[in-house]
Amino acid sequence: MAQLRRLILVRHGETVDGSAERMIGAGDPALSEEGRAQIRASARSLSGQVVERVVSSTLRRAWQAARVMAPGQKIVLERDLREIDFGRWEGKTLPEIEAADPALYKTWQEGAEGFEYPGGELRAEFRGRVERALERLQAAPISSALLVTHKGVIRTVAEHLTGSPFDRSEPPLGGVVLLTRGATGWYLGQTSSDPS
Repeated sequence: MAQLRRLILVRHGETVDGSAERMIGAGDPALSEEGRAQIRASARSLSGQVVERVVSSTLRRAWQAARVMAPGQKIVLERDLREIDFGRWEGKTLPEIEAADPALYKTWQEGAEGFEYPGGELRAEFRGRVERALERLQAAPISSALLVTHKGVIRTVAEHLTGSPFDRSEPPLGGVVLLTRGATGWYLGQTSSDPS
């Protein structure tokens, strides 16, 4: 059985509802033309990369992006790779959220430990389901995979595997994160001074 050694994580592109401007977690808007262009650029940057499995969130913006990233390849839909549900902040812009919930917005912006989205999915539950999806992937007889998913999911996977915090602003729409497993664990990037 092969062991997972390389993960390519791609965030979906811009949506018709404006993912760059709005908190879209559990919402299911389609990928926009701008988003398709962002994903085509990501695909070009990964030209020559070979993956054994393509996995996508079940949300439309992700699986549409997966189709652009890996045309003609089978895409495995994974419900547990959906973005977190932002509760009453779903679909709102940051100025709208700040106006409606100024104290909570400030707490969130400060990155306060224990923060939960009002009326949304609990972070522990979100992390738990993302980690379960990752466990299933790691149990598969593959050495490489492409995951097309969401910002929060990508950050959770990267932090879980590397054991290090991941910048809150990363990855951008259409952004790519490469993770490689070396002799001493997972790290960001494709090469290491000590590859195994």
